[in-house]
Amino acid sequence: MKCLTRFAPGAVVLASGLVLNVFAESLPPGQVDFGTFAPPGGGGEFVEVNLSSGLISMAAQFVEKQEPEVAQLLKGIQSVHVNVIGLTDANRSELEGRAEKIRKQLDGNGWERVVSVQQQAQNVGVYLKTLNKDTVQGVVVMVMDGNKQAVFVNIVGDIKPEKLAELGERLHIDPLKKLGRAREKHEQPESEK
Repeated sequence: MKCLTRFAPGAVVLASGLVLNVFAESLPPGQVDFGTFAPPGGGGEFVEVNLSSGLISMAAQFVEKQEPEVAQLLKGIQSVHVNVIGLTDANRSELEGRAEKIRKQLDGNGWERVVSVQQQAQNVGVYLKTLNKDTVQGVVVMVMDGNKQAVFVNIVGDIKPEKLAELGERLHIDPLKKLGRAREKHEQPESEK
């Protein structure tokens, strides 16, 4: 019996590690688990948006007649997760550490870092998970905006690269708008630039 109690803590740790690995591997391609965020103390800014494929599909149906291109864009999206957390002295280091940890995970798991900006107390990273040159499976945008806020965005779906600017425009994600515009300029023939 003593032998079993010595190995029990190790078995629990091993089993929980296996469960977490199975859970992490079960995420759809393009989806990232940012973890759970808590509102900052003192009533600071806190926004959490989680749109599933069902809600996105309903939105596509509502706009299909007036804006068929937007409806087509929405039909390719499986989920949208947005977290905006006001930065305080109490949560700043934890959120910066979490952003850095996520960046390392993305770098090590086949995500392509397409934007990395560090200037004037802003730290912006945009990552793409691609299936091939014609399909983006996921987009991650992380912004540490000085002393104001931390922003974590994950969009999952079948997104055509040429639609990134429009997606950024529709979801009000400035780094994605700029990325899409830069991509459009890059792909234009020299005579049109």
